[in-house]
Amino acid sequence: MIVIIALLIAVVLTLSIYLFYHHQCRLREMAFLMREAVLNGDFTFRVPSKRMFFGEKALLDALNDMENNIGRLTAQNEVESWEKLTRVLTHEINNATTPILSICQSYLASPSINSSPYREGIEAIRDTTSALNVFVDSYRKMTQIQKPAPLELNLLDFISGLTCMYPSIQWHIDIPESLTITIDPNLLRQAIINIVKNAAEADAKNISARWLNRRLYISNDGAPIPPDHHRDLFVPFYTTKSHGSGIGLPLSRQVLMMQGRELTLAPVPQAGYHVTFVISGMNNQ
Repeated sequence: MIVIIALLIAVVLTLSIYLFYHHQCRLREMAFLMREAVLNGDFTFRVPSKRMFFGEKALLDALNDMENNIGRLTAQNEVESWEKLTRVLTHEINNATTPILSICQSYLASPSINSSPYREGIEAIRDTTSALNVFVDSYRKMTQIQKPAPLELNLLDFISGLTCMYPSIQWHIDIPESLTITIDPNLLRQAIINIVKNAAEADAKNISARWLNRRLYISNDGAPIPPDHHRDLFVPFYTTKSHGSGIGLPLSRQVLMMQGRELTLAPVPQAGYHVTFVISGMNNQ
């Protein structure tokens, strides 16, 4: 009898040690994955806290919240830095081009210039300067975005209302019918349209709008985004398209950040799609 009890105790101890060791290995793996996610700028990564002791669960939840805050603050600092730079550049360029344009207009108004060989050169300077002013003004909106006017809206109805703008694309919407959020509908529309416009230009045939874990996932099956371009997607004026302005995604991120939301590119797209953008911080009523 004593031998049996001793064997049972040994089995229980061995099993306990094994489970404890396995549990610690799992925690170590989670810590490694979170560290790698942060180092690679993937702030959408979340460590699962299921089947954890209450203390470990609280710690993992805190780490997830901390990672989310780091990502939000990093994105906010980037947006503010680019906004300041854009404001300074547009101001200085306008200061330089305004007198040039004024001088050109004055010369062209002179009869002596109209009959001289210099007219074509002055007209070229005037036209180039005018085009530069138009170019600069198109980026001024990065620093002159309207103040958000949040309203309560049904997200399913809102997304469904956007599908008519791209009838050639097949939409797949997975959003609860009763889900309402409080946000500026005009700014949200602008952000989503920019995302969909990029997808359409990448020859997307299908777009998915899916609600999961208080986040809106917008996926498309257009051309994949190369990994070495991921970090530059939200840099103003950065584009890989010959006709692109590089303003759409940075502007989308900015208008969402103004309302406490965040726009990121998912490191791994939704199954069946090539690109997935995530709008997080959505408040579920």
